[in-house]
Amino acid sequence: MANRLLLIKADGSVSVHSDDRAYKPLNWMSPPCWLIEDGSLWTAQNKAGERLVITIEEVISELEHELGAEPGLVKDGVEAHLQELLAEHVGTLGDGWSLVRREYPTAIGPVDLLCRDADGTSVAVEVKRRGELDGVEQLTRYLDLLNRDPLLAPVQGVFAAQQIKPQARTLAEDRGIRCVTLDYDAMRGIEPDEFRLF
Repeated sequence: MANRLLLIKADGSVSVHSDDRAYKPLNWMSPPCWLIEDGSLWTAQNKAGERLVITIEEVISELEHELGAEPGLVKDGVEAHLQELLAEHVGTLGDGWSLVRREYPTAIGPVDLLCRDADGTSVAVEVKRRGELDGVEQLTRYLDLLNRDPLLAPVQGVFAAQQIKPQARTLAEDRGIRCVTLDYDAMRGIEPDEFRLF
């Protein structure tokens, strides 16, 4: 037995949370399912016959809230916003840079940004919120394809993200791809409140 947070949602889902796992539950039953209360024994069951049995020794607090209609979630700082900001401020990548096109089409999908550096060299830019290995692989495929086009070649690569994992940085640099860490707030012109030394 332990103190637990039981979350029972209107969609029928049931999840059991502890205090040490952030948003991840210890156990759960996804909808569609139903909850059967029999005294101190609660059983969540789904169509497949799977069951989550919860024994209640004491109820410390019980709250019910009607959340109403779901208006949808609008995230700030998603990849599309980063891409748009970087396209507007392409000079962030280097002096004398210019944007050729956002969402530059290729046979395997659009390149986030196609730019030209100060020397006129084509540069494919892949923009991510979190730079991981799959993003480097994606940019590598774009570069392989774009470098076959004699009107664009040689095409360099830039992997731009708010955070770049060390493994992704190592792989990118090994492939001759430059990594750039983006400061979303600075690109939007927002100065942080805290004092900075550098």
